[in-house]
Amino acid sequence: MRIVDLCGSDAAVARRAAELLVSGFAEHWPEAWPDLDSAASTVDEAMTGDRIARVALGEDGDVLGWSAAEPLYNGNVWELTVLVVRPCMQRRGIGRALVEDMEERVRERGGLTIWLGSDDEDDMTSLAGVDLYPDPLEHLARIRDKKGHPFEFYLKVGFSIAGVLPDANGLGKPDIFLAKSVARR
Repeated sequence: MRIVDLCGSDAAVARRAAELLVSGFAEHWPEAWPDLDSAASTVDEAMTGDRIARVALGEDGDVLGWSAAEPLYNGNVWELTVLVVRPCMQRRGIGRALVEDMEERVRERGGLTIWLGSDDEDDMTSLAGVDLYPDPLEHLARIRDKKGHPFEFYLKVGFSIAGVLPDANGLGKPDIFLAKSVARR
């Protein structure tokens, strides 16, 4: 496997990256990228401006996964906007490699922190389906994974849970925020 820039000059790779968004999020987040057009728009956007877009390619050149990030707060913080691995290739280190690669790219640009939001729209954690008010942080302190929510992966690769936005995706459907320092200390 090799990780390279996802660039618009390779239309076939960009199309496979878009297809992966649709298939990779279909089970638990089908509205995130419901069709190829919405996914292609996200891929195109990820390759513009100061953003970083990286793709993991297999030996045969097939897209195994990809990630994207964009700068915030004058480049001190970068939001990981996309991380997706082909479902049949998960749990083989591809996601970890993409995260580590993104950390290095962000660090090279002077970034200090990477953050992301990970929605729970499919009752995957103990935060879903409940009223998190009046004390969302009390609920967050007791978060449990019920069926493979990505927050567990992010914890394993060094992120920390930094917050929760109740009802971000509708009643009982929160967004869980995670962050990681990439600053060399």
